Amino acid sequence: MRKLSFGRGLELPHHKELTEKQAIRQAREPRLVVIHLSQHLGAPCLPLVQQGSQVEVGQKLGDSDARVSAPVHASVSGQVVAVEPRQHPVLGRPELAVVIEADGEGRVHAGIQPPAPIEELDGTAVRSIIRAAGLVGLGGAAFPTAVKVSPPPDKPIDTFILNGAECEPFLTGDYRLMVEEAPAVVLGMKALMKAIPVTRGYIGIEDDKPEAVSALMKAVRSEPGLEVVVLKTRYPQGAEKQLVKAVLGRRVPPPPGLPLDVGVVVNNVGTAHALAVALRTGLPLVERVVTVTGTAIGAPGNLRVKLGTLFSDLIAECGGYSAPPGKLIMGGPMMGIAQHTDEVPVVKGTSGILALVEDEAWHGDPTPCVRCARCVDACPMELLPVFISAYAERGQWEASDSYHAVDCIECGSCSYICPARRPLVQTIRLAKNQILARRRKAEGG
Repeated sequence: MRKLSFGRGLELPHHKELTEKQAIRQAREPRLVVIHLSQHLGAPCLPLVQQGSQVEVGQKLGDSDARVSAPVHASVSGQVVAVEPRQHPVLGRPELAVVIEADGEGRVHAGIQPPAPIEELDGTAVRSIIRAAGLVGLGGAAFPTAVKVSPPPDKPIDTFILNGAECEPFLTGDYRLMVEEAPAVVLGMKALMKAIPVTRGYIGIEDDKPEAVSALMKAVRSEPGLEVVVLKTRYPQGAEKQLVKAVLGRRVPPPPGLPLDVGVVVNNVGTAHALAVALRTGLPLVERVVTVTGTAIGAPGNLRVKLGTLFSDLIAECGGYSAPPGKLIMGGPMMGIAQHTDEVPVVKGTSGILALVEDEAWHGDPTPCVRCARCVDACPMELLPVFISAYAERGQWEASDSYHAVDCIECGSCSYICPARRPLVQTIRLAKNQILARRRKAEGG
């Protein structure tokens, strides 16, 4: 079988052995959940409940009239004890959240009813279900799925790709979903395709996941138009532009170019599974699979977790800390977000909780660049990270812009490969933020 891939990138030690054989298990019901009203790219939700409100599982807690947004729902039944700013694991600052004290009864809201079978639904109905369920990209980007499957009329879509690469080290939640619940993943994929609509779909899976390949091939055997594509294991294969290049050979244009500009929509395996749950039960997105792992975790595992559960509760359920953590990360080590506390909640984009011991977290102080060009060779976007970063360190944003800083996907390959331990991706991210802010100001935004 021919295995596909993209250019450049890295071959990384994946460290998936800690959890890849661990079946998904249901996490304990949390005593308290913190449901942030901003868990997606786009406009945050406005609260629909107040302190003292009684809520039930699946009940809508917040919503917005903005096009790019997604509602949030109660993951437990109980009483709202606060609607106040709480530390956000993605934004790194306090953001408005609904805090619920769970009653342990798990009462489901009376309005939750399964929709008609998928065969009886048209694309409009599926898009409505996706929006009502609050679905977002569960690979980490958290872009509202209802928007993604509603391409503008001038962007004809001919192909759908389901992203099963899960190329980040340590993370295995998508892998376990593919192995354990392949039929549900395929059901969700078919519904996403109907929403667009397209009839040709591919599932991209890296070759270090043979059990997932086997399970999905079996699941699509009688599904016309669906095909499993085996990819060479290479980081960052799960990035949309790289996945489109690997599977179809199509090159997505530079920003603001998107896969839809080459006729493709990409969604994550977890998103497809969440849609299958909504189709089968009527439940919105109130839980997700999270890999709790790392060398500082006592008993790593894959947990099905109520949104809003605190990291500290999940770490305790996985044996607590086996050693003092040197770094705590939401997500994987390459693109994850470092946390200064474990008293933050799981949000829709939380694919993993990674705790590393001090020796693994510390890589020494940076030294002067030796112009080895390893960052250039590794960059999957074919950029020159060394120059973008050097100008960013000096605050020369226009010069960084001239080297296409905004094209960076922040995969971290440059920082990982740098022998001088330069903080390349951090300074490039700073440059991107400054460049985009200046562009908005120039446009009057």
